[in-house]
Amino acid sequence: MNTLKEPLTNKGRNVRSILEVVDIYTGERTQLAYYDYLIEAPNWTSDGNRLIYNSLGRLYSFDILESESTLIDSGYIDHCNNDHVLSPDQTQIAVSHHTQEDGQSRIYIVPLEEGHPVLVTPMAPSYLHGWSPDGSELAYCAERNGQYDIYTIPAAGGVEKQLTDSPGLNDGPEYSPDGKHIWFNSVRSGLMQVWRMNVDGSEQTQMTFDESNNWFPHVSPDGELVAYIAYKKGDVEPGDHPPNKQVEIRLMPSGGGEARTLVQLFGGQGTINVNSWSPDSSKLAFVSYSLITPDDAGK
Repeated sequence: MNTLKEPLTNKGRNVRSILEVVDIYTGERTQLAYYDYLIEAPNWTSDGNRLIYNSLGRLYSFDILESESTLIDSGYIDHCNNDHVLSPDQTQIAVSHHTQEDGQSRIYIVPLEEGHPVLVTPMAPSYLHGWSPDGSELAYCAERNGQYDIYTIPAAGGVEKQLTDSPGLNDGPEYSPDGKHIWFNSVRSGLMQVWRMNVDGSEQTQMTFDESNNWFPHVSPDGELVAYIAYKKGDVEPGDHPPNKQVEIRLMPSGGGEARTLVQLFGGQGTINVNSWSPDSSKLAFVSYSLITPDDAGK
């Protein structure tokens, strides 16, 4: 198991984190690394060799073969949350960073190797979730005039475009691999459910009808399946996705239909906030957690 050598704290979460992979066909879970602090949201790189995750405001690259984590040099971007997406060409990563000026989340693009962060969304708060397959635009959730809706913006910066306009929270927008659809989650039905729309915002269609609150749909690279995280009805408010809950990772056909439970775990916030499919669509990476008790902390 891998442990970073830097002194880190949990910043209130008081958890241990387990970086895991699950085979979608067999359900077999493999633990890759164990941390005595909070890590979140693994992205799988397209070569299948690394997982990118965030921990306490910074980004890290985990080498799967070597079981080693390396800090990514993101310059002054040091208050990232669990919204980060790799560019299609794998040379950049877009992040949601809480700026020093007002503490609100804005979207930046950071070179993975060398260079300076670039601000994409001057308006805040903006929470990144998707990068179009052709690399041209980003999709995100943003609060404007007291309402949280889904927007897109050119990756090079420019004028944002509002795609949803419904009361309550619309969140988690992510592009399908063919670039034709944006998947998202919306509370407009009363429970948080998975929805899909065309990239221009038309034909907004509810895709899950579970008696649960469903968040963060991620389409597999082959376009066949959608993974999402489900909270028990009544366990959370429909518009909330807290940590430290018993949750499920579920899979459904991308064309719609019945979902199946792939993993049951203790987690929630941070487990699969970003797309964590393996490049061959056979596995999912995720983070599960365990609470540190007062007895544990004293050891």
